[in-house]
Amino acid sequence: QWQLVESGGGLVQPGGSLTLSCAGAEHTFEYYAIGWFRQVPGKEREGISCISGWGDKAHYSDSVKGRFTISRDNAKKTVYLQMTALKPEDPGVYYCAAASEYRGDRYHEEVYYFWGQGTQVTVSS
Repeated sequence: QWQLVESGGGLVQPGGSLTLSCAGAEHTFEYYAIGWFRQVPGKEREGISCISGWGDKAHYSDSVKGRFTISRDNAKKTVYLQMTALKPEDPGVYYCAAASEYRGDRYHEEVYYFWGQGTQVTVSS
């Protein structure tokens, strides 16, 4: 059964950096695109980045483009989200999710079949 586990969240100062990890266990991990989403209380969950199964394609939302970098290591069954220049508007619960195909800027949650439990990111001085 598919499982995704996020880690790496925490408290960081504005302008700081944090790297999130999304670890899977399935032997088919490399066949799935992975997306990162974040949710702030009172707002809808927002898709911010995704990467294809082989890591050759990636997309970033305008809100994180140029500051966040997504990557994956299929041998370790892990996807990373390197976040830099963190802003006060970046806090939230960050989730990773798996989709059967890469969809670029289409972050429709219904096509992401498996979800992690989320990790909290707080940006505060």
